Formats: sequence, C-alpha cells, structure tokens
Amino acid sequence: MTDAAAPAALPGGERRVVVREALSVGIATGAYGISFGALAVAAGLDVWQAMALSLLMFTGGSQFAFVGIVANGLHAAPAAIAASSLLGVRNGLYALELTQLLGVRGVRRIAAAHLTIDESTAVAVSQEDVRASRLGFWLTGVSVFTLWNLTTLAGALLGNALGDPRRYGLDAAACAAFTALLWPRLRSRDAVAIAAVAGVVAVVLSPTLPAGVPVLVAAFAALIAWRSPKDDAPEASRGPAPSPTAGLVERPDADLPHDGGRR
Repeated sequence: MTDAAAPAALPGGERRVVVREALSVGIATGAYGISFGALAVAAGLDVWQAMALSLLMFTGGSQFAFVGIVANGLHAAPAAIAASSLLGVRNGLYALELTQLLGVRGVRRIAAAHLTIDESTAVAVSQEDVRASRLGFWLTGVSVFTLWNLTTLAGALLGNALGDPRRYGLDAAACAAFTALLWPRLRSRDAVAIAAVAGVVAVVLSPTLPAGVPVLVAAFAALIAWRSPKDDAPEASRGPAPSPTAGLVERPDADLPHDGGRR
C-alpha cells in the first residue's frame, strides 16, 4: 500500500465530500490574502516583498505580525514576535499530530511541513478514514496556498484602491468555513459541550491576551474536557455484567470481548 494510491482508493461519495470540504475552506481562507497584500503595500513593502512573504512564510498570522512591525516601527516588535512565536508553536503541535497520519518521506515531507496550517490540519483530522485525511490535507493545503498567493498579488497590485480591506469581512469568511467544517461533527452532547467550553474560553480571553494565545488556551481546555469522559470509556466498553448463569455452560469463547478493535 502506498501513500500516493490511498486517495484514489476512496469511494466516489466519500471523495466528493472531502473535495467539497477542502475547496470550500481553501476558497474562504485564500480570499483573505487580498487583505494581507493591501496592508503590506500600505505598510511600505513593494509587490515582490509581499509576494515573497506569502510564498515563503505562508502563515497568515506571522505575516500580519511582520507587516505590523514594518508599519508601526520597532516598538511593536516584542508583541508581534511573541504572537508569531505562539503561532509557530501551534503549527509545531499540528506537525506532531500529522506526522503519523500522513506518513510522508523525503521531499514530500518538506512540502507537507510548508502546508501544515490551521485549515489543512482541521480538514485532515476531521475525517474518519486515513485516506480521506490525506486527501483532505493535501487538497486543502494546496488550494489555500494557491489562492492565498493569488489574492496577495491582487491586493498588493490594487493597494490603496481597495480602501480598508477589513471592511469587506473576509476574515469572517474563514471563520464561517471552520464553523461549517465543525458543525457536522457535533453529533453528541459531549462534543457540543466541549466545543462550547473552547468557544467561551477563546471569547473571554481574546480581549486581554495577544493574538494566538486564546486559541492555544481554548485548545488545552477542550483537551481537558475531552479527556474527562474518555477516561471512563474502557469501563463502559466492557458491556453489561455477566449473568449469574453464564458460567454454567462450557463455552470457551463466551467471555471474549466483542469490541476487538478496542485499544
């Protein structure tokens, strides 16, 4: 079994679902690149410098932090560096999760590292099949990368003709795409409760903490909430207590658990 053949082996229906999710997230996120391009040239960068940041750095939060330093001077550097460093830590945690999932080697490993962002990770880990996860990761990463760079170029060329790019609400489009991706996964009360806890933590902390910190804290809160019910799962998976008469009939395999996939 090879990595390259895995996506093609997906049934047609599952493949269409993954492609639809990946492209919708890619389009919603990539469109926000126009805001970066316009802000970059407004801060004093030229078109080629803005494009180099999107092509080589390719991490929206850190790119905006860099532009903030250019626009506001070195006194803004500590906050911007702290925020971008936290975003880098977050991407490092994503890489730990995706290393085994993607199973890539050589040059593909370098490409995977460059495309490891919020969106590609979210689509990958939300799938229930490893083949779907790999397809979702690559398709989302490539679509975001392509559109982000194209819209960066458009924003940099149009520059001040756009006015304040934030008035178009493109940042809300990316959030809407993540909500649409998450919503179908909220199939139980536990999942809804965990999502609510993470959302409340992020909203409460956002006004007071640097960018990126509320997301990390919310992720840890969600992890703690997720682990609590999971601790009892092995006990529940053992099934009901055996009948008092269960041992009266000689059946060597009667007591074998029926959840052979339990780990």
